[in-house]
Order: sequence, then structure tokens, then C-alpha cells
Amino acid sequence: MQDSFDLTTLIFLALAVFVIWRLRSVLGQKTGAERSPFKPVDRSRTEPPARAEGDNVVRLPGADRAQPQADRAAKPEARDWRGIAEPGSAIANGLEAVVQVEPGFDPRGFVEGAKSAYEAIVIAFAKGDRKTLRSLLSREVCEGFEREIDAREARRDVVETTFVSLDKAEIVAVDVKNRVAQVTVHFLSHLITATRNASGQVIDGSAEAVVEVPDVWTFARTLGTRDPNWQLVATEAGA
Repeated sequence: MQDSFDLTTLIFLALAVFVIWRLRSVLGQKTGAERSPFKPVDRSRTEPPARAEGDNVVRLPGADRAQPQADRAAKPEARDWRGIAEPGSAIANGLEAVVQVEPGFDPRGFVEGAKSAYEAIVIAFAKGDRKTLRSLLSREVCEGFEREIDAREARRDVVETTFVSLDKAEIVAVDVKNRVAQVTVHFLSHLITATRNASGQVIDGSAEAVVEVPDVWTFARTLGTRDPNWQLVATEAGA
């Protein structure tokens, strides 16, 4: 009996470690509408990750008009971002800028990782799981989330959130400056979410109704570094 218990325990521990590793590695390699459960963090006021002093802006393809014609002709054709971005669009140019620094970047894999991170962050926020939030959010965003959690706990409110589905995850903007990449993703999810007070009464949301929640989140990372993980640096309520 003891050996059986020990083996079962080890299997579950190994499974838990694999799930956490998979979430971080996937995002790192590549990761009537109801209001969002998060207060927006204005990306215009959000500081990007630390960057090396003196880095140059990553130039987009074709940006250097003074480049000799022979050099321009030698450049490979733009990649096929079908299903991710229209050829020649600002998003496609942004993705090209990322790939110039990190040729292994896979935008499709990034989207899958972003979807996993989105679900993990939504559930962690509802549960008040600060450890998970700190591993996936920038310092500024994490501080904002933690202030909300602290206030909620001080009131003895409890949030109940059930993740029903994630129906959309679409890259809507890509920006690369000073080797810092920011990728903005529009999410559309369906949740069941309710906030109960200390007496157990629902004071916000519904314990039964499924609501559509649009969100626009921006993830950032300094390219060319050993740390493969992207962090959430800004949130907005989507349309």
C-alpha cells in the first residue's frame, strides 16, 4: 500500500511540473459583452522590460531607402504569415522585425502560448494566486492586480470564475524598438464569474450566466536574451 501511494504521488507531482513547464515554455518559445475582470493598465504608461543602453531600433524591411538596389534585391521574399497577418501590413512588418532578431520565432506558437497564459492569468486572478501572477506579469501590471486582490480580501469578497471557452486570440499589433518586442493580442472568451460578499451573496456578476468578455493584452520581451518568457505588460477592455 505504501509503495502504491508513493508511486501515485510521484506521478501527480510529475504531471503538475510538466503542465507548468509546458505553459511557460510554449509562450517563451514563440506565449452583450460583459466588462473584463481586469482594470485596464494603459500601455502608454507601461515601461517595457529593461533594455541595453545604446541599442538601435530594429529596422523594418525596406525601411532603409538609401540601401543599394543590389542589396535590396538579395533580400528574401516576405514570409507567409497566412492566418496571422496580411502581406505588407503593419503586423506582418512587425513580425518580420522580430524574426530578424530571432529567426526561430513562431507567431502561431506564440498565439497558442498566449491563449494558455490568458486562461492561467484569469484563473489565478480569481483565486488570488499571486505566485502565478508574478511569473507571468510585468512588475507594474502585477502590482495593479495585487492591489485589486488585497482590496477584495480586505472586504472578504470571493470571486468565483469558471472558464467556459476561449473563442478568439488574434495578434492585432506588433512593435519592435530597441530590441524590445511588444505583441498585442485581442482575446474573446466566455466566462461564468460572480463576486460574493462575506455573507455569500452575489454582489457582482452571476453564478450561472455565461458572459462574453473581450480583452486586449500586450505581451513584451527583450529579444536576443536567454530568458524566453514573455510577460503581460498592459491590458485593455476590448470591443
